[in-house]
Amino acid sequence: MTDPETFVETVSEENQTALSRLGSSKSLYADTGGEIDTEPVLEATADAEYAAWQTFLGWADDEPNEEARAAFETTAEEERGHYETVDGKLDDEYEPTETPQLHAYLRDREDTVSRVGALVGRILASQRSKDQVVGYFVGDADPQTASLFRGFGEDLDDQLERATALLETVCEGEEDWDRAEEAATGAIQAAYDEYVETLEGMGANPKPVC
Repeated sequence: MTDPETFVETVSEENQTALSRLGSSKSLYADTGGEIDTEPVLEATADAEYAAWQTFLGWADDEPNEEARAAFETTAEEERGHYETVDGKLDDEYEPTETPQLHAYLRDREDTVSRVGALVGRILASQRSKDQVVGYFVGDADPQTASLFRGFGEDLDDQLERATALLETVCEGEEDWDRAEEAATGAIQAAYDEYVETLEGMGANPKPVC
């Protein structure tokens, strides 16, 4: 029988290459379309946070499992807070229009087990990209904004704890754990595929320079 800790370890190990590249500086380069500057970084973050808010709000609206619904609602509220915070730091009015492939994938998950598994995958991918955003603002000598994004990272830690606890509730047998793992990997791969496509479209090599 799988347990939450083993689940996270397995998903992380099986997607090690994708996760490490999503945590590289090229990830921020891809997210900003090559414009690694304060406004593009904030806009890319606003896109991601807005998409997450809408995804989890949508899940909560039609989720039959009470515990999962409550977890999705809490996560949606956190993401809304993140989005509003980032939006408040942008100089100009900004309307998020891009739905990341990761969230398009998440929104296609319709059963509780797959959603919770995909949520874990999304958190693991987002932890990597958040580290890059923190690093950008540290390098930009803006400790206040760096600290703000560290707080977002702490929320992701809480979300991971919430999601893994939920896995134990919704997974009734090995088949469920396998389905959750497949969804987690699918979420990470959706984020990674977009990263590769974006960089290749910009004429850049998606593999990190060693």
